[in-house]
Amino acid sequence: MSDQYYSAIQEQWTNICGLYMTYSSKKPIMLYDIHEKKIYAYPYKEFKAELSEKSQVSLEIDYKSTSVRGGMIVFVRDDIERKLVSYVMNIDAATIQ
Repeated sequence: MSDQYYSAIQEQWTNICGLYMTYSSKKPIMLYDIHEKKIYAYPYKEFKAELSEKSQVSLEIDYKSTSVRGGMIVFVRDDIERKLVSYVMNIDAATIQ
């Protein structure tokens, strides 16, 4: 079974990278709303504050390691299915790290 959320990231990859590069010095968290078809770049601390404690710990670990490797974290929000899925992405190519 294919991952519909990863496929959505691949479809929007050029746009996601473009927005990320606009704010790259701030190393934002990227969010793609699958139904609105909108891409957002959020400051790490503000985005983290909106998550559960468990998710905050996970995000912090991923964010630190990803920032060092030159990657980004992309979340896909699906309000219909009530899901928020994260991916650690390599900026150079749409591959999961």
